[in-house]
Amino acid sequence: MDERMIQKRPVTRVTGRSSERFDDDVAVERALEIRVDGRELSVTLRTPGHDEDLALGFLASEGVLRRAEDVRACTSSAATHRDEPDVIDISLADGVALDWSKLERNFASTAACGICGRAHLESLHAGLALAGEGPAVRIERAALLALPERVRALQAGFAATGGVHAAVWCDGALEPRVSREDVGRHNAVDKVCGWRLREGLHGTREGLLWVSGRAGAELVLKAARSRIPVLAAVGAPTTLAIELAETAGLTLVGFLREGRMNVYTGDAIA
Repeated sequence: MDERMIQKRPVTRVTGRSSERFDDDVAVERALEIRVDGRELSVTLRTPGHDEDLALGFLASEGVLRRAEDVRACTSSAATHRDEPDVIDISLADGVALDWSKLERNFASTAACGICGRAHLESLHAGLALAGEGPAVRIERAALLALPERVRALQAGFAATGGVHAAVWCDGALEPRVSREDVGRHNAVDKVCGWRLREGLHGTREGLLWVSGRAGAELVLKAARSRIPVLAAVGAPTTLAIELAETAGLTLVGFLREGRMNVYTGDAIA
């Protein structure tokens, strides 16, 4: 676990009969400004750590990046003042262009909301219809039901603070390959997608994305655009998440915990 994820803060624990003063572990939340070729694209609140993966995954989910070779360099700098954001700057490779005029998103966002300000909700479905094409994917039911217990050990930040979300990508055999944590659930997924981009796996139709918390529309979009065929969440999906999963041909699982699950879309669960 990255030590920048957690800070000590004084807290008073109060019970019915007593109070106790001690230093508690608290999840760090700081602003990160993502730049492309020196120009500001987005400011998001995130948990420090794996910032390069976050930026790469964010750009991949927007269709700007398709492979690691699309990036010439990635530089980061820490804020010099508490009220300033940390900065990460992605320099695009020759021939890779970002058409700023066609960006639909107001990229100023918070850790709680990933698609605030998107101009046209109907455009969310655009380009997703082909995301589910490819070889048939089959996930064994028993292995999936056992997954929550396996990924629990990967959530060191949550164990320490109780204040971060987790995202884990597993390969086709449900072996966890990468785990990321963040105060923002969509940031945790971006960090996973950025790792997949660096590893040459972006766009490969393989495996499963497990997320803590609920399965919102933003997470379905990110999974579909990374061509991850199965999304499984501890919590509930939303109606828009289900509709987008149907469009993408993605298998969407909710309430995966305590030996049970609900399958809302798709047929990948054997």
